Order: sequence, then C-alpha cells, then structure tokens
Amino acid sequence: MRDWLRHKASAAALVTTTLLSGGAQAPEAKPPVDKDGRPLIRKRGTIELARFADTSLIIFRGRLYSLRWSGTMEDHYSHFVDYETGKSTPPFARGHGYTQAFVEDDAVYVTATGGVREEEMDKVYLFVSKDLMNWDSSLILDLPGWVIFTTPVCKAGNRHVMMLDVCRGPAEEIGTGFTCRFAASQDMKHWEMTPKECVYAKDRYTAGHFLRYMDGFFYNFYLEAHDGWEMRVVRSKNLIHWTASPLNPVLRASPDDRKLANPNLTEEQRKRIASAKNINNSDMSFCEYKGKTIIHYFWGDQETAPCGFAEAIYDGTERQFLQGWFPTGVAAPTR
Repeated sequence: MRDWLRHKASAAALVTTTLLSGGAQAPEAKPPVDKDGRPLIRKRGTIELARFADTSLIIFRGRLYSLRWSGTMEDHYSHFVDYETGKSTPPFARGHGYTQAFVEDDAVYVTATGGVREEEMDKVYLFVSKDLMNWDSSLILDLPGWVIFTTPVCKAGNRHVMMLDVCRGPAEEIGTGFTCRFAASQDMKHWEMTPKECVYAKDRYTAGHFLRYMDGFFYNFYLEAHDGWEMRVVRSKNLIHWTASPLNPVLRASPDDRKLANPNLTEEQRKRIASAKNINNSDMSFCEYKGKTIIHYFWGDQETAPCGFAEAIYDGTERQFLQGWFPTGVAAPTR
C-alpha cells in the first residue's frame, strides 16, 4: 500500500486608499514574490508530529478549522481543530481514511475512503454536519477494483467537482497510477465520474492532493518526484488540457520545515524533528483567512509515516496566490 504521505513582506489585501489631498488613489500593493518571482511562501515550521497525512482548512461560521486524521491503524478517525483556540471537535468518520472537507450553505461536507485497506478503498463516502458534532453519512461512489486515496472537492459554477487520487484502476483510465481522475455532482449527493479524458496525468506519478476553482480555471496541486518530492501546480479550463506553472515547484523540502511553530513541543519531539530525514513536502491545503492565505502541509521521507505537520503563510489573498503561479508573459514548461 502506498506510504502514509498522502500523505501573505508586502501586500495586505489589495486595499485601494483614497488620498485626502486631491482625491487621488494610491496604487494597489503588489502580491508578495520571492527573488525568482514566485509567490512568496513563509514557512513557520512544524506544528506537531504526524501519524497520518491529509488535511483540509475550512472556514465555518467565521472560524478557521483544520481537519485532522488521527489515531492508530487499528483505531483511526477524523476531527476538526479550531485554528485560534486549539480546541478539537469530537471524532467522526471512525475507520475511514484520507478525509477532505468542503463548506457550503452552512454545512460541512467531508469525503473519505471506505477505510485504509485496499479492498475498502474502492468506495467514497460523504459525511455531512451543520454543527461539527452530529454527522450523517452516505456512500457516494463505488468503483470496484479501484484504489482511491485523497478526494478533495471544489465548487465550479453550478456543479461540484471532486478530484480522486487513484493508485490503481482501469489501465485505460489511470495509466501509471497515482493519477488524478474526476467526478462531478449538482447537489453533493449524487456523483458520477467524468469522461476518462478528464485526467492528469497518466504517464507518471502525479498524486493529486488539493483542488481549487477560480475565474474559470481548475487548479490541481499535486505531488511529483523532482530531486525529492515536491508539490507542483497545473491548471485547466476543462479537466482535459492542463498547463503547468512556469514557477513550479510550489513547495519543496527545506530547513525551514524543521522550525518550531509550536512552543509546546516536547524535547523528545524536538529531537525527532531535528533528526528526521526530509526529502518531501506533500498533502498541502490552504485557505484565505483575515487577508492571508494559510497553508498546511506535511514533510518527511516519503517512505514511512510523515514526520511533521507544518504551516506556512502567503501574505496575500487566495486569488493572488493562485494567479501568481501563472504570470502573464511567462512561458509554460513543455511538460
């Protein structure tokens, strides 16, 4: 089975100020970029050690929450953690894996696989709650013979789109494996797979971890091997033809992953963070909150359980972050 690594400086929120003298307007602040022109991501460091990867950041009733997949192989579950208070909600989706969250119409939707054994990972379930306490669940996809990992959802116009990270499935649809396939729904209840041409990418490992839709484009943040394992981004208008960012990668392993973002980490935990092998940044999720884009991700060796669950900040809006990876006039790479 695949390893467990499925495991906003400068611009505030583009505010235009009217000057009292003459009524002229100050120029809009530019989005923050690094020395190479890439969206500037500031890594804060490790929040905690991780047993499993996969997370989501959502805003529900004005508060930012982080979805965590926790527990042990024998007893695993999901729960939400309030970003500002650290308070955790009661566990749910016990026994299910690779949970991902989406918010719409005052309800929280969480997708999950049937379990963590391969024979259970051909099914996708939906958990729905209006209070993060009580959950209803239903089976929404049943794909015999498929092995599915992460299943993030976004809203695109009048439909919802789910990206399935598929380890194995029909060769004509999946190719090499760890391939992004897609499903769609009008109501979040009834889901159908899109045509097999809607895929990224069949020729190599491209494990899909996060999906966003904005201004007519789907943005697919995925994991690929490049001198280690890196988060990269491609975008598409139709889920068929994809363009890679000329500024990839989005995230790659660096010493900043080992910084301590949590002062309450024990000495033993600090030693593990300092010594663990790190060749991977993966399983990212992000959400705009109070004018900044909060990013969560995992780091480690891409061979065993992830070592660190970490946070980074982009000092700008989510729209700036997405568009920043595809600057006008910069040619896309050939692949």
